[in-house]
Amino acid sequence: MSSGAGRIRVTHDGPYVIENVERLDDDLGRPIPVDSGAELCRCGGSQNKPFCDGTHARNGFSGAKDPKRVPYRRDAYEGVSVTVYDNRGICQHSGLCTGHLNTVFHSDSEPFVTASGGRMDEIVRAVRDCPSGALGFGVDGHEAREQVDWDGARPPAIEVSRDGPYRITGGIELVEDDGSPVPRALGSSEEHYALCRCGQSQNKPFCSGMHWYVQFRASAPRGAEPTLFEWAGGFPALLRMTRIFYEKYVPQDPLLGPLFAEMSPDHPQRVASWLGEVFGGPKEYSERYGGYARMISQHLGKALTEEKRARWVALLGQSANDAGLPADAEFRAAFSAYLEWGSRLALENSQPGAQPPPKMPMPRWWWVCDATPGSRASALGPLEPEAAAPIAAPAQGEAPSFERHVKGLFRERDRQSMKFAFDLWAYDDVKKNAAEILTRVRDGSMPCDGAWAPERVALFARWVESGLTP
Repeated sequence: MSSGAGRIRVTHDGPYVIENVERLDDDLGRPIPVDSGAELCRCGGSQNKPFCDGTHARNGFSGAKDPKRVPYRRDAYEGVSVTVYDNRGICQHSGLCTGHLNTVFHSDSEPFVTASGGRMDEIVRAVRDCPSGALGFGVDGHEAREQVDWDGARPPAIEVSRDGPYRITGGIELVEDDGSPVPRALGSSEEHYALCRCGQSQNKPFCSGMHWYVQFRASAPRGAEPTLFEWAGGFPALLRMTRIFYEKYVPQDPLLGPLFAEMSPDHPQRVASWLGEVFGGPKEYSERYGGYARMISQHLGKALTEEKRARWVALLGQSANDAGLPADAEFRAAFSAYLEWGSRLALENSQPGAQPPPKMPMPRWWWVCDATPGSRASALGPLEPEAAAPIAAPAQGEAPSFERHVKGLFRERDRQSMKFAFDLWAYDDVKKNAAEILTRVRDGSMPCDGAWAPERVALFARWVESGLTP
């Protein structure tokens, strides 16, 4: 545990008090302003999450452990190259191990671990990514605790996970209200652990996964048009992808291995920061690493080839699959488009005699042709028509207008499905395309999930025929 890691104090039947911890991040890796002494909610009832508002004093919150909780028991699973240690009693059920390495970790069968089911580097990565600290590994009979605990490589930080626990990294000390250490189960990590914030854990103060069962909701829903950064899962997801790329695929590739053989240990973090900023996230790369000029300098004189560029794109795409980044058509279209665009610029800038334009701004990437999440109905999901707003019919003798009578005919889903072509909530766009829209609503080919009622068609037709009033 690092001496400057700060600490978290677990108050009796009350909040967590954070002391001398500078980093409190949301689930996307964006900083949340925080002062030493701030109180974090752990009863699940605060209206000011993640901070405490005193609700615990009114809702009868208890910080006691449930006697029916999963008991502490550390199991060892020996494999050909590595032994995996696991204590189910402290698992927070994040699904990171079973979701990303299901040949080794099994959520629906016993034994939970088959330690010879994967490569050693994959197992080590999964163990180190376990947010609860329930997993460990050893080689030749010796546990590699310093490797599981990142050996001081991570700064102290608290992540407020989405609708889940506080994920603690960097060796932040955890103490009782009187300052004594909180008792830990055998094999627990003191470098990383997960603290309950839904108030329902059976193993308080640690998370036991109950937020899944009680359907804890603490995060605001994503907007209708999130940034690529938000949709990808933020910095944690991008870092998961770049780590897989540089730790798994690059070293074994004959083209890319030599190219990155001398990269710095934090290279995956740098690339994840770059992608995060390009995709609409915090300006982490600009403020910490030097921005666009720094990225350009890394390619000058490298004389990259088209073969290397194409391999980089292909393997990073495979890493995105392995890391569980969204696989929907909209995200992958934008993601793949950026990889192609950015890698071709890197190829150009790396050639002998290349002179990239100086002082260029950081690139910003967005959805392709306004194809955003929610812009279409999935062919694999149930088609649930969005309720249409009641018709705002014009008064006797009144000519219908776009703002008062016509705009409301189009639902949010209708707008999203057509934004690649024009905006159904914009007067100029609808006026320009009025004849085609009228034809399609009359023949029932628009909207896609069911024809308009006759009175809606009649109102739109009347608006068109009366002169398309704004």
